[in-house]
Amino acid sequence: MGGMIRESAAELRASWCWFVTLGSALMFLGLMAMSYSVIATLATAMVFGFFLVAAGVCYIVGAFFTRAWGGFFLSLLAGVLHLAVGVIVLDRPGEAVLIYTLLLAVFFFVEGLFRIVGALAGQFAHWGWMLFNGIVTLALGVMIWRQWPISGLYVVGLFLGINLIVSGANYISLGLTVRKLPV
Repeated sequence: MGGMIRESAAELRASWCWFVTLGSALMFLGLMAMSYSVIATLATAMVFGFFLVAAGVCYIVGAFFTRAWGGFFLSLLAGVLHLAVGVIVLDRPGEAVLIYTLLLAVFFFVEGLFRIVGALAGQFAHWGWMLFNGIVTLALGVMIWRQWPISGLYVVGLFLGINLIVSGANYISLGLTVRKLPV
């Protein structure tokens, strides 16, 4: 068992450079997404639309291949819904991201309130972190809503960029940590 762990640690240590390279690439992509957040937002809507159309086609085709199954109409309906929404998103990506962003603002607002109330009511171990999380989440929801509809043009791309930067930093940290593993 100890030999396998040493081999795994050695293999992991030998790959540290790839973790750092992946992290650097993700951080670069994140900076690009943030710099061109409107383009990234619209591109995200287009990709989402393509996936919805593809899923709709799969549902519809699958429904006809499994016609004897009792869920035929449910599968067919799901396919038509996916297909219709996908076509609408592809036809009007700007409007789609506006609606998506408004829903995101509402989600953050409600989630933030739930976290704040839960933290204050429960006051369990480390409740302060949940309170902080709730305040930040609520603030994000309010900021998105207050700047809506303009925020709909950049929020998705901005959040994508932030996610990529944080993920990249995580991979860089992982790479630098495994580099220090004993051989």
